[in-house]
Amino acid sequence: QSWSRGMSYCLHSESHLDTGPIYVRENGKLHVVNRGAGGVQNVTPKARPFSLFSRTFSVELCMNREDDRARRQRTDHFIFTYTKEGNLRYSAKSLFSLVLGYISDNVDHIDSLIGFPEQIAEKLFSAAEARQKFTEPVTGLRALQKFTEAYGSLVLCSLCLRNRYLVISEKLEEIKSFRELTCLDLSCCKLGDEHELLEHLTKEALSSVKRLLLKDNSLSDAGLRRMTAPVRVLKKGLDNLLVLDLSCNPKITDVGIGYLLSFKKLNYLDISGTGLKDVDAVIKRLQMQIGLVHSKVPLKEFDHSNCKTEGWAEQTVLQWEQAVMEAMKPQDNLRSRVAALRFYGKTHRIEEVVKCTLVEPETKASGNLQFYKENIENCHLPLKKEVAGSHELKNNKKRALAEQERERTSKQKHLCLTVEDWDLLNTY
Repeated sequence: QSWSRGMSYCLHSESHLDTGPIYVRENGKLHVVNRGAGGVQNVTPKARPFSLFSRTFSVELCMNREDDRARRQRTDHFIFTYTKEGNLRYSAKSLFSLVLGYISDNVDHIDSLIGFPEQIAEKLFSAAEARQKFTEPVTGLRALQKFTEAYGSLVLCSLCLRNRYLVISEKLEEIKSFRELTCLDLSCCKLGDEHELLEHLTKEALSSVKRLLLKDNSLSDAGLRRMTAPVRVLKKGLDNLLVLDLSCNPKITDVGIGYLLSFKKLNYLDISGTGLKDVDAVIKRLQMQIGLVHSKVPLKEFDHSNCKTEGWAEQTVLQWEQAVMEAMKPQDNLRSRVAALRFYGKTHRIEEVVKCTLVEPETKASGNLQFYKENIENCHLPLKKEVAGSHELKNNKKRALAEQERERTSKQKHLCLTVEDWDLLNTY
């Protein structure tokens, strides 16, 4: 038979390959080709158990070893689950999920999101965030800008960068892309007067900021003059500011406080730990010109635990911080070398993490200099912070509140101008 001779020739020519038994059907009967004898025998399929594949043989679905990304995209189209019996089942993903994954993988190529539904945009942002697209150096910034210019405060309405000066230096452009922020905490970052982020505060993109915390940032009168210039000259910039914290900046003097008088909407101010020379004159000036009253006890508005990051990009900021911490880990391996250099008397510059000191020596010297406005709506008496071990404040709470009430009544008696007069003066 021709097929038998051809099969025998093929098997003998490639005898080094272990093809296993080969079955051939002829005239309604199943035959097996005997590799050793090179002939054909009439047997039934169940005559001898066999394995179609060897034990070391493996099969990979959607195999494309040259392009791992393409293989991942193909397998991402299915959802694999196990049944109670232990069987593996798969089901196709919805078209929406497939399109969402594809766009999030290429989110940096989006031209614009203006007018796009915010419900779908939030899911797109979360999908791109899960793929850590916003942590990439160039494409991440471009993608983030598309979201911030279209959705503003939805992407981020509150940003807390307290003691995160490394995140600011690494992701400065990304931070500057956020628009319509209402709360910004930059405490303990040691930015100084010339930092680019402080200059960005005067831009129109951050004119919506109502709560600004700049505690312990090495600011001086020159920095305050630059920061308040748009408000004083153009009535723009931080014109909507309600809460301002400038504590623990000893270079701020009485001259710098004068620049703050342009913030007519300011309701709360903290200048504890500044370099004031005539504290009593500053207190009277703040009360007479913008209506801020000195508080005898700490105010809850300056409790930094209340400030946190809120918005779609909350996890993105955490990813930035984790990336910075991962980059700092190799420096821990140099501790033994630094210790050796110290032992042998060699000088070595060591950069330590700047920690925010909650109580500065200047604060203890000048005392608490927090101010609030009396005639604002829903304004209650100043609330004291719960600090562990502050037995003296707990014991003197009632006495401090009583003294504050007496001071208010005495000041009101000496005032000769009415509320209408003050409103008229403020128009000038």
